[in-house]
Amino acid sequence: MSDRLQLGALLVHPDNGGVRLIAGPADANWAGVVVETNEAALPEDGAGRLAVVTGAPPTRPWQQDALVRRTRDRGFLALAIPEADGFGAGTRALADRLGFSLLHVDRPMLLAKACWQLVEARDSLTLGYVRKVAQSIEYHAEGLADLLRHLSTSIGHGIALIDSEGVLLEAGGRLPSEVHAAIDFGPWVDLTKAGQGAAASVRVDSPSREGLRVAFFGDGLDDRQLSALAVAAEVAMPAVAARILIDEVAEVSDASVSSGVLRDFVDLRGRPDPDVERRMLERGWRTTGYHLAFRIVGRSRVDALQLLRFVTGALGRIAVDSHATTSGRGVSGWLTFAEPPEPPQVERYIAALRDLHVEARRSFNVATAVGSLASGSAGLTSSLGEASDAVRIAANRSTTGWFVRVDGLGLEQLLLAWTGNDTFVPAARSLLAPLQTGNGELLTTLSAYLDHESAVAPTAAALGLHRNTVATRITRAQELLGVDMADPEVRLALHLACRAVR
Repeated sequence: MSDRLQLGALLVHPDNGGVRLIAGPADANWAGVVVETNEAALPEDGAGRLAVVTGAPPTRPWQQDALVRRTRDRGFLALAIPEADGFGAGTRALADRLGFSLLHVDRPMLLAKACWQLVEARDSLTLGYVRKVAQSIEYHAEGLADLLRHLSTSIGHGIALIDSEGVLLEAGGRLPSEVHAAIDFGPWVDLTKAGQGAAASVRVDSPSREGLRVAFFGDGLDDRQLSALAVAAEVAMPAVAARILIDEVAEVSDASVSSGVLRDFVDLRGRPDPDVERRMLERGWRTTGYHLAFRIVGRSRVDALQLLRFVTGALGRIAVDSHATTSGRGVSGWLTFAEPPEPPQVERYIAALRDLHVEARRSFNVATAVGSLASGSAGLTSSLGEASDAVRIAANRSTTGWFVRVDGLGLEQLLLAWTGNDTFVPAARSLLAPLQTGNGELLTTLSAYLDHESAVAPTAAALGLHRNTVATRITRAQELLGVDMADPEVRLALHLACRAVR
């Protein structure tokens, strides 16, 4: 590590006495620091150091010019003095020409201490950061984001929770992408510099989430500050890991409760229930107004809680009242409007849900369906049900990017989606089992017959059979199944069952 005092490091020091660069090079560094009450007391040999003067400066421009020249002639490369922000343009231009750093400082002695920490007392700098971390984690935090805000405010630098994909949470600034890309996620502690940015990060020892790091970051940090911040990150890490675990337990519990509330609401099928209505309202779920429901499910195994985290964050970017919760192997949610939206508005919101789906597919193998716009409690139930049925179609619709909307589907497609559930398929197989004997010709004939609207001639033509053969087989199928195919509801049930089994 260099023992020189760097301007960039001094400017980002959290306790630098309010120092600001007024004129001169922005990348300056000095051999050390000298502190005196006035300019006359400064030594004759500045030796490339920073001069900190605690007294007030002269007020006249020519006197300010002379102060800069005399300090520079004594061998100093910089001057920090109160009220330097009031120096005129001429004095600032003079400092620029001389390559001399002119600094304003509110509290000179605090600046002197910061210089001492950076040059002479590295342990003091580290202990100062550690003490601030310890103080900040004593405050009650509402959640992980709140804890990071406490830490950032106390330390005086940005802090981020990251993984190899990007930034998960941050406070006190934005971690530059080039710094994130340069971080080595392998070692326990990593010190990184990229461009003007730098970060000290440590691996988070979390039993539930792997690959996380907590990083303190900022611009202009020198090696001493990075080393001290690395120790601070190690001290902060257990508190961050514990907060992650606490938040996840609370999140799982909340998701379980909200999922149960939604299940109870859907089971009512629009019937009023004061207790369920109260529980809905407690979660901020209004059943009045107009609703557009959606359902997102995994086409392969997905973590429903992780999917809910993503969906909740994405919904926050859609400017409308929205809700979502885990439901089965996916997420159910809806958008709520106080007044009926115009058709163009509905199209925009559906487009926003499509964008959400496309973004979700970058991390999750999912299919998404959107119900139709409906009003009131019964309408919300209906829209949720439509989305649940339609998502079965979406799961097999690669041509639409595994995204469908009920308004774009026909009745037959929705009925066929319903036949795909875990209750109907076994029942259909059991119902049609008597027709599966032999080579299954009875089932094939019955399916074709129902596909051709119960007409013998078209069925015979489609199968290449004689009309009498088709009629005989249909009669035999009715006898084996014990049903009356003159009943339209019976024909519909058989038709759906044949489709499901085939």
